[in-house]
Amino acid sequence: MQATSNLLNLLLLSLLAGLDPSKTQISPKEGWQVYSSAQDPDGRCICTVVAPEQNLCSRDAKSRQLRQLLEKVQNMSQSIEVLNLRTQRDFQYVLKMETQMKGLKAKFRQIEDDRKTLMTKHFQELKEKMDELLPLIPVLEQYKTDAKLITQFKEEIRNLSAVLTAIQEEIGAYDYEELHQRVLSLETRLRDCMKKLTCGKLMKITGPMTVKTSGTRFGAWMTDPLAPEKNNRVWYMDSYTNNKIVREYKSIADFVSGAESRTYNLPFKWAGTNHVVYNGSLYFNKYQSNIIIKYSFDMGRVLAQRSLEYAGFHNVYPYTWGGFSDIDLMADEIGLWAVYATNQNAGNIVISQLNQDTLEVMKSWNTGYPKRSAGESFMICGTLYVTNSHLTGAKVYYSYSTKTSTYEYIDIPFHNQYFHISMLDYNARDRALYAWNNGHQVLFNVTLFHIIKTEDDT
Repeated sequence: MQATSNLLNLLLLSLLAGLDPSKTQISPKEGWQVYSSAQDPDGRCICTVVAPEQNLCSRDAKSRQLRQLLEKVQNMSQSIEVLNLRTQRDFQYVLKMETQMKGLKAKFRQIEDDRKTLMTKHFQELKEKMDELLPLIPVLEQYKTDAKLITQFKEEIRNLSAVLTAIQEEIGAYDYEELHQRVLSLETRLRDCMKKLTCGKLMKITGPMTVKTSGTRFGAWMTDPLAPEKNNRVWYMDSYTNNKIVREYKSIADFVSGAESRTYNLPFKWAGTNHVVYNGSLYFNKYQSNIIIKYSFDMGRVLAQRSLEYAGFHNVYPYTWGGFSDIDLMADEIGLWAVYATNQNAGNIVISQLNQDTLEVMKSWNTGYPKRSAGESFMICGTLYVTNSHLTGAKVYYSYSTKTSTYEYIDIPFHNQYFHISMLDYNARDRALYAWNNGHQVLFNVTLFHIIKTEDDT
């Protein structure tokens, strides 16, 4: 029985050790949020997307842990019931033995008092039987203890079952494996629907999500919008001047952990923070010039360089924060762009579409928005969006469409969480804005108004 008691203690301790409160408390904000796609009465594809929250994987793990704990509790309950029945049976047997022993002991005392009248042989036999029964006395006490312990175990198991059941009710009685498969299926349908999307108009900016805190107040970080799906390399360029070192990371996870995969020592220092990686090459503004450099990461050398005619440089026409941000290179769904200002356009923003191989200007648009009054800018689907400040309270204030050569004043706020933005660029593959926010590398989500292509449109 002592071994049984120890075993029960070990089982309970193992179960309670696995029930870490920090792992079983389920936040009400966690949960699967399902998106879907369908067709409207006219046969057009309609996509409804609600991205899963960031802690989705964590919640799924907690659900699996909860199921495992419930199984353990059920197994424990069954074992406790078996042990309880066996102990109760043995306990009843020992109680009978206790009564017999007490009667025998009383009789033995009486006989011992009259031992002079009994034969020595009979007395000795009786004494030996009594000695055999004496060890049952501590066994009886142990059975009593074990019976109390099992009763306590049953009560604790009952309480634990109630707690786990309450947790299960709180997070919902879903089969998360089945739900996960449903989401994967819907993702496939969503991707099919997304292929029919044409370029969209910016409607909303949400976030930011802070990816990392590193570097100085000014810098740039980016991924390649034309990279294959499994290629998630990140490039990191700290400071806006007096630097030539580009750090490469194989993934966002490596970037967050600081696990560099490679560094590049550029042949020239860069100016500003408005660089872009596009189709495997880095495009940047050469320091103290209006020359654009195309540098191949794979070849490790400059592939092209060209002067951007009439473009101001070296803080002649920077953004509101300065930092040699005169020439802003960017990319969107359409191609490669340069945003800058010239004396010929009275210091107002000029948009030029560039040939990605030769850096030749293919076409330019003169806007009426002063470059020095712009906080930052980015291109989405051939439309330039300009913010009115780099500080708190900044919003997207102006847009210019290269498709229609028209502009409009808009009002799209966004949260400048760390008060100073020195880089803001759109990534068409991620459909997100990459930003350098006062030494923090952050991401903003964008909501675009899309036109859905149908078969009748082709």
